[in-house]
Amino acid sequence: MSGKTTGYFLRRSLWPCNLLGPLHIRRISVNDSRRCSSSEPTKQGNSVKRSQFFPAAESKHDWVGPPHRLSNLRPIIYHIPENETELEKQLRTLRQETEDWNHAFWTNQNITFNKEKDAFVLSQLKEKGLTERDEKGRKMALNSEEMAVFYKHFLDENCIRHANYNKDWYRRNFTITLLMGRVAFHSIWRTLAERRGWKKGGPTT
Repeated sequence: MSGKTTGYFLRRSLWPCNLLGPLHIRRISVNDSRRCSSSEPTKQGNSVKRSQFFPAAESKHDWVGPPHRLSNLRPIIYHIPENETELEKQLRTLRQETEDWNHAFWTNQNITFNKEKDAFVLSQLKEKGLTERDEKGRKMALNSEEMAVFYKHFLDENCIRHANYNKDWYRRNFTITLLMGRVAFHSIWRTLAERRGWKKGGPTT
């Protein structure tokens, strides 16, 4: 199994389903390689540059950009609608913060993973009396059984960190789901009030 393939399965096995709901998006496609990743998001990690691509000023929808070269995640920028209510703003802000938090985690995760993997491969080659490249200048690699030792060690070493990530991910998405329900309920109430000419006001939920 190649490093890219194994890395993909490592990341997907730790990444819960996205509960953020459907998006009306504008996609921009680019070719981008997939790599895998391990380190908790930190204050420094939160400042990781997301993307050089941004939606046009006249955009009326949520925007999904090309995959980031480090996190492998497509950045999402949520559209700010006109006459946004305070509850809608609260939901949009939390969703955007969650996207940024997720990006920071996987950026740090991937950087650490690749550094540790490269160091492991180099150490194993040295034990065999081999150099990093062969006579033709091609980069040497280990077989799948040898790399399996590293992958297992990596997962065991970062087990608690990954568990904490999953807990935070579910907590955030649960809160987002509740907010989405409240926003939908208030929207229905507002529509009914406008149609029936009720006095201005709304549910207290």
